[in-house]
Amino acid sequence: ILGLLFTSCKNELTFKEERFEKKSTLPCKENCPEVTVTVPVAENVPIVADSINKKVFSVVKEIIYFGEKPYTSKDYQGLLDSFIGSYDEMKTKNPKEIFGWEAKIDAKVTYHTDSILNIRMENYMFTGGAHGYSGIRSLIFDPKTGKNIPNEFLFRDLNKFKAFAETKFRAKYKIPTEQNINATGLMFESDRFELPMSYFFQENGLLLYYNTYEVASYVDGPKELLLSYEELKPYLLLK
Repeated sequence: ILGLLFTSCKNELTFKEERFEKKSTLPCKENCPEVTVTVPVAENVPIVADSINKKVFSVVKEIIYFGEKPYTSKDYQGLLDSFIGSYDEMKTKNPKEIFGWEAKIDAKVTYHTDSILNIRMENYMFTGGAHGYSGIRSLIFDPKTGKNIPNEFLFRDLNKFKAFAETKFRAKYKIPTEQNINATGLMFESDRFELPMSYFFQENGLLLYYNTYEVASYVDGPKELLLSYEELKPYLLLK
């Protein structure tokens, strides 16, 4: 019995938190450049864990970089070294024009069932300008395979769900049904309602999350819509 319990625990997908950080070694008095990354690292089920960990790292690479394309780094520390290296290079060339950069990512497993594993990734980047950019990304996996689940695969009929979500969105943000979706100042592309890029599974329902600039200005900030699992029964495939 003890052997069976040990085997069961050993084959169960688990996570440990890992933190990486890097600072510039150039002289600095305030707003010193710094980058920190905290991520959940999957363990115990090799193929599944490897798939999840690779996807998480690839998304971090999409966020932390400076220039025309992401760095070619193969691990987190190398990625952070490249980012600070970009700052040091720019600062050396333009010492009076380049101010402290900052990058921060904090990712956590926020929902885990037999069919859904959801990682929430909060991120902030500043490499100059009036203000930095902050956002939240959602990574959804099949915990049995470790494969990323595209948003459209969460629903039975994406078009029907989209129509339902638009009705709920208009009600929350008081947008009359007979008026354009942007009538109250939103910025949906082509004046048509679209589903968000990020969904978050929570104990009390599915959160539809529009990051800043996705459908509204920086001043207006992010928009969100929480739908209960009860009202999602006709639409949601997985929970």
